[in-house]
Amino acid sequence: MALERITQKDWYKILGAKPSDSPGELKRKYQRLALLYHPDKQQADVPAGEMEECVQRFIEIDQAWKILGNEETKKEYDLQQREDNLTKEWPLHAQVYLEDMSWNEDERCYTLSCRCGGNYAVSESETKDVSLVCCDTCSLVIEILQ
Repeated sequence: MALERITQKDWYKILGAKPSDSPGELKRKYQRLALLYHPDKQQADVPAGEMEECVQRFIEIDQAWKILGNEETKKEYDLQQREDNLTKEWPLHAQVYLEDMSWNEDERCYTLSCRCGGNYAVSESETKDVSLVCCDTCSLVIEILQ
């Protein structure tokens, strides 16, 4: 399931959770909020506007759980969040194709020298998941193009 980047919401905030929460903690937070905002759990005399807010909130809570409750989509979401945070915090130095990086057989990773003398490194197992890589010495970031 590919996650949309357009209008990316903070799914953790919606559940009142943190990325470090265990799957069990995430589930408990989801269940508590789902019960609180579920349309069938609302009183019959709730004004229509309030009911609509509850329904919208419940839909958001359900979407958050569909992403964070699944190990694969949670991992993809966490990677996107990390990349988004990197591009906000650190300047993008360059865009580089993986094949233009040097292959290090001993460490099983691709490397590229940074202008500061440090290195950008991407392990073989990360090549499919990672698109932004930090220099190991300075704050510059490169984007890996596939």
